[in-house]
Amino acid sequence: MSTPEIETLTHLVSRVFRIDDVTSGDSQRGYLARYRGQLADGDSAGLYDQLADSLASYNITPLFRNENKRHVIYLAPKPADPKQDKISTNIILFLLTVLSVMLAGAQPEGAIPQDFMGQLLMLVGSIFTGIPFALSLLGILLAHELGHYFMSRHHKTPASLPYFIPFPLSPLGTMGAAILMRGTPKNKRVLFDIGVAGPISGLVVAIPVLLFGLSLSTLGTIEPNPNGFLEGNSLLYLLAKFVTFGQLLPSPAEPQGILYWLQYFFTGRPVPFGGLDVFIHPVAFAGWAGILVTALNLIPAGTLDGGHVIYALFGDKAKKAFPFIIGLLVLLGIFWSGWWLWAVMLFWLGRVNAEPLDQITTLDPTRRLVALAMIFIFVLVFMPVPFMTLAQ
Repeated sequence: MSTPEIETLTHLVSRVFRIDDVTSGDSQRGYLARYRGQLADGDSAGLYDQLADSLASYNITPLFRNENKRHVIYLAPKPADPKQDKISTNIILFLLTVLSVMLAGAQPEGAIPQDFMGQLLMLVGSIFTGIPFALSLLGILLAHELGHYFMSRHHKTPASLPYFIPFPLSPLGTMGAAILMRGTPKNKRVLFDIGVAGPISGLVVAIPVLLFGLSLSTLGTIEPNPNGFLEGNSLLYLLAKFVTFGQLLPSPAEPQGILYWLQYFFTGRPVPFGGLDVFIHPVAFAGWAGILVTALNLIPAGTLDGGHVIYALFGDKAKKAFPFIIGLLVLLGIFWSGWWLWAVMLFWLGRVNAEPLDQITTLDPTRRLVALAMIFIFVLVFMPVPFMTLAQ
């Protein structure tokens, strides 16, 4: 970079920044210039926009950072525009997921064959009976992902359309869906908005679906069944069952105290054989699954929705909670082994946070209140033991 360019850029930076020193960079360092000092008085988000607009004609992107209790501005080459995704991939995956989820929700009638191929043919033959479950579950997942997508569009942050993941012959028929961020969020406020839009949108659909499905469900006695399972409880699910049936479920055969309920909620043990529980309708099961998906996404780590929330709220301090989260998942894995898989995935993938271009701007008071509400919602929807077998 020649001296006139440095002078021109420094002049633009000085409009929003009190400069203490300037360091020239190069392509190997990943930036063209570094300025240390202090932002001028005013809203840091507005100052970022002002500087970014003035640098746009130079194809330069400013990066706002906090380093050693000082404000730092890096001027970096503007990244290339993301490539257009092939929408055909999204459509094919979605159609495959529809079929897979319909298969998971199928309700075959008659005697179940003993051989695998017979069971598979029976499921395929009754696949259209899985439509209520598929519509309910995919409606929740679609609402969640479109919440992320449209909020990304609102903030002019490039993102892909949802990619649905089929998972045939599994209880849900899918491993969920995801959108891929194709650009870097401008600041923590934008990152936060994109992160919370999914869980909020999903819950807006999941809660009515759950309550409607529970109204279609019946109560029955819990009996041992080597191939059966009980769905796990969250505080929200317990409340929904209480609203619908007027009692805490599953209800043990004999009245129990608070210690029993605490033990059962966190460990899934002992299974209350002989007691009452919901014989869950497929629509209710879809609503329950939507609550579970929300809980998993709100785990406060990495690039999960919950990771976006706590990073936007606490910044780098949020990373200090990571070992505790991994340890808690390992401990919960004693009672549901699936948490061990999540602990491994987060150990390798959950240590990276989505870092916005402007890391100086913090959440405004309204977003802070929403962030605290999302932490409370995570407590309400989290299921310590999502599945419990009915083996004696």
